[in-house]
Amino acid sequence: VIDNLEPAGAGALMALLEERKRRLQADGLFDTGRKQLLPFMPRVIGVVTSPTGSVIRDIIHRIKDRFPLHILVWPVRVQGETSGAEVTVAVKGFNALAWDGAIQRPDLLIVARGGGSLEDLWGFNDEALARAVAASGIPVISAVGHETD
Repeated sequence: VIDNLEPAGAGALMALLEERKRRLQADGLFDTGRKQLLPFMPRVIGVVTSPTGSVIRDIIHRIKDRFPLHILVWPVRVQGETSGAEVTVAVKGFNALAWDGAIQRPDLLIVARGGGSLEDLWGFNDEALARAVAASGIPVISAVGHETD
């Protein structure tokens, strides 16, 4: 006879994620009317990712091949306990920049990292991060994971 059954491991994380998604949905964060149009030709692109690894090299290479734009990189950890908080600070930090400041405010943000397990990507499921992206005055592209994750 089973007296108690609790999800563990990935099951516990998925249950937490579903509850978080329900809460954010109830607050209207996923409403289609909230989506911002991407600028046709951004002048400055802010990239939030690890300063090392293939993701940042790929992004810079692709952008420079197509458009000679200015790229600002806000280096963050993209895995581990502090990753969600670091990405949140970066999104808010880019939004705090002045359009005419010494460091120009980006017209577009890209939050990026490669794929990984649910646990590896967990920082990107952070509620404060979701709320920071929703509050961003700068359109944000999520480039997290691969198609399968």
